[in-house]
Amino acid sequence: MAPTHVLRCCQRGLAWIPVIFIALVVCWSYYAYVVELCICNAPINGKSQQVVYLIFFHLSFIMFVWSYWKTIFTKPANPSKEFCLPKAEKERYEKEELPESQQEILWRAATSLPLYTRTGAGAIRYCDRCQVIKPDRCHHCSACDMCVLKMDHHCPWVNNCVGFSNYKFFILFLAYSLVYCLFIAATVLQYFIKFWTNELPDTHAKFHVLFLFFVAAMFCISILSLFSYHLWLVGKNRSTIEAFRAPVFRTGSDKNGFSLGFRKNIAQVFGDQKKYWLLPVFTSQGDGLTFPTRLVNSDVEQATVTLQPEPSKSAAEVPVSPLSESQNRLLSNDQHANNIGEHLANNTLKSGELGRG
Repeated sequence: MAPTHVLRCCQRGLAWIPVIFIALVVCWSYYAYVVELCICNAPINGKSQQVVYLIFFHLSFIMFVWSYWKTIFTKPANPSKEFCLPKAEKERYEKEELPESQQEILWRAATSLPLYTRTGAGAIRYCDRCQVIKPDRCHHCSACDMCVLKMDHHCPWVNNCVGFSNYKFFILFLAYSLVYCLFIAATVLQYFIKFWTNELPDTHAKFHVLFLFFVAAMFCISILSLFSYHLWLVGKNRSTIEAFRAPVFRTGSDKNGFSLGFRKNIAQVFGDQKKYWLLPVFTSQGDGLTFPTRLVNSDVEQATVTLQPEPSKSAAEVPVSPLSESQNRLLSNDQHANNIGEHLANNTLKSGELGRG
C-alpha cells in the first residue's frame, strides 16, 4: 500500500513539470519583452512606440494568464449522485458474474435517467472504477482517475482534464496564447532583422531578442494548428473523443448526433450573451449531464416533444430557453422507462423459453 501511495504522489508531482515549464517560459518572455526590449532599449524604440507596445502586451498577457489559470484550476465536473447505483443494486451488481445479469440491473437503474447514448453493443455505459452510470458524453479519465462530464481530453500542459466545466477556458487559453505569441513575434521581427544586420548595440539584450522571436514563432505554429482544430470541433459540436469515435445512439453511431447547427453549437460552449464570450468566466449552456440531440431518423421508441404553448397562453408567455430545448430533444423519462421495461420483459421471455427448452 505504501509504495503505491508514494508512486501516486510522485506521479502527481511530475505531472506539474509541463505547467512549470510553461510558467517559466512566460515569465522569461515577460522579462525579455518588457525589461530588455521596451525599457532598456527605450531610446531606440521611442517613448510613444514603447507605451503602445507595453499597453497591448499587457492586455494580451493578462488575458492569456487569466484563461490559462482558469483552465488549470477549474475542477472537472463529475456525474451527480443520481447516476450512482443504489446501495442494494450496487451489491447485487458486484455479486453478479454474468454480464447479461449485470446489464439487467443497469437497465432497471437507468429507468429514471436521461440517457441517450449506449456502448457499441447497445448496453448501458457504466464505469466500474467510479461505480456510476455514465451520462451522455461522459468518459473516465485514467490520469485524473475520475469520470468527467463531456470529456474532451486530458491535457498535460494544464495538468487537468478538459471537459464541460473548463472547455471554454481552454479555447480562450489557446486564443489568447496565440494572440500573445503573434504580438511578440510581429513587434520583435524588426529587431530580429537588425540583429542579423548588426544594427543592434552589442549587449546581452541581443540574445533575448533572438530567442524571443524564435520561441514566439515556434509556439505560434503549434498553437495555431491546435486552435484551428478545436474551433472546428466547436462548430461541429464534437469533443476530441467523439471526433475519433462517434457516439452510439439508439439508431446507431452518429458523429453529428449532438450537432444543432453552427450558431447553436457555438452558443452551447460560449453561452447566449456575446459580451461574455471573450472573458474566461463560465457561460456554457446546460448542466453537463444532458445535451440536446439532432434527431434525424424517426424512431417510434424515441419521444419527441413539440415546443407548443398551451392554448390558454400566448406564445410570448412561453419562452423557450436552450435548456428547455435540450430537455425536449432528449428522451422523456416516462417513455424511456417504458422502453427499458419492454427490454426487460423481452429478456425475461427469452430466458423463460430457454429454460423450457
